Amino acid sequence: MKSKTLKPLLPVGLKTYALRSRKSRVEVRSFGRPAPASPAFRELVRSLPDILAGGDFKVFLDLWLKARRKGKGVLFGMGAHVIKVGLNPVLIDLMKRGWITGLAMNGAGIIHDFEIAFCGRTSEDVAAAIGSGRFGMARETGEYLSRAVSEAAEEDIGLGEAVGRMIAASSWPYRSLSLFGTAYRLGIPATVHVAVGTDFIHYHPSMSGRDLGQASLRDFFLLCSELRLIHGGGLFVNCGSSVVLPEVFLKAVTFVRNQGYPLEGLVTAVFDFLRHYRPQQNVVHRPVGRGGRGFYFLGHHELMIPLLAACLKSLPPPKG
Repeated sequence: MKSKTLKPLLPVGLKTYALRSRKSRVEVRSFGRPAPASPAFRELVRSLPDILAGGDFKVFLDLWLKARRKGKGVLFGMGAHVIKVGLNPVLIDLMKRGWITGLAMNGAGIIHDFEIAFCGRTSEDVAAAIGSGRFGMARETGEYLSRAVSEAAEEDIGLGEAVGRMIAASSWPYRSLSLFGTAYRLGIPATVHVAVGTDFIHYHPSMSGRDLGQASLRDFFLLCSELRLIHGGGLFVNCGSSVVLPEVFLKAVTFVRNQGYPLEGLVTAVFDFLRHYRPQQNVVHRPVGRGGRGFYFLGHHELMIPLLAACLKSLPPPKG
């Protein structure tokens, strides 16, 4: 029954503050750096035991190399925590070297990536700010990303492309550390998969829910197009997203198969510091198809991803 008295609480008169005035917990001066390519890491991989995760890691690296040698795509999905632990430079290095051919993120990814590019800081202290209602009220984050959302809808492009284009065209001091900006410059697809209400930019007055949905839905179908390129040995990696990306990936796989693409022989992997139900089922087990293989690696992102990157770079170049 329609409510006669209860009306939506709309963001009229929202109290915001300048992003640069906010104390943030993460700064670019603490970011990681790509390790140089070194045969020492190849020897490290060879020294691992062929038991449990040691054996799995060796096989996974070999499958990643084979995928790129065959021209198969490697889609790297990630939660925003990966950005907040300082791994943008490591992932950008892999993108430039051809080890990653596509990015997929949840809605928080564009927030932290934008803030890094704009002022070199991100990740506010939620516990300290939520009591006063200041959490998420950074003015520039809401305004710039709302503008990118509207431009994406108006031009019928994806949200990831619109954000990447905005950052790449800016003069912001840390734009070279942006995943989306780098993807745009390299011509690598970067998609954003939004759950409405999960990100603080959704309650900024300039945000259009209609445009947000349109732009993110277009990115879903772009991801589906990318998935066609991982049939027969390509990779999908999910790093640190326990709900949104595993659900998006599973739905994308079934949609692509419905459209006549078999998607057999997929290689999937989850990197996270806890074992979760949806990544286990929706990434590692259910979607891989005949001849596919799924892996689950546990460990802190800030340790595991630099190790993964260094080991990949110790292998022969993927396009050599």
